[in-house]
Amino acid sequence: MTADTNPTRTALTDAEAAVEARRIIADFATSYRDQSPVPQYGPTPPVAQPGRPPMSQRATDISGVMLAGSVASVPLGGMTCLVLYTLDQVSPVSLAIGATAPVALILAIGALLRRAKGVLPDEHHHHYTGPVYQDQRNVQSSSRGVWVNNTNR
Repeated sequence: MTADTNPTRTALTDAEAAVEARRIIADFATSYRDQSPVPQYGPTPPVAQPGRPPMSQRATDISGVMLAGSVASVPLGGMTCLVLYTLDQVSPVSLAIGATAPVALILAIGALLRRAKGVLPDEHHHHYTGPVYQDQRNVQSSSRGVWVNNTNR
């Protein structure tokens, strides 16, 4: 605190100080609320919000799959390290084989699924405009013997 250097100025009493404080507060606005309506659209570009950056739906889906895959690889690597440690086979060669074996297995399963995609039956959709009756009977034939008597059940 510095002392007042103006000797002609007198100190205010508590009542005068309260009156002066109310006058100062009344002269200056302490808050303001804009009551004008907010426009529905305008020239201002959208602002990126905190969190994940804006991206397409496909990019969002792919990044979610990558995050899930990275989390799923932690237990697999931990189990591999634990098995190698308990077997006392912690050498660079063993670690390399243990690290690449799960990846090779996943790649082989992925290649198998890609090839199986063409083998699986396609999905069929039927659209009808009138009343439809679908009969899904299964007929089993039995033909045995020299003289055959066909019986369909």
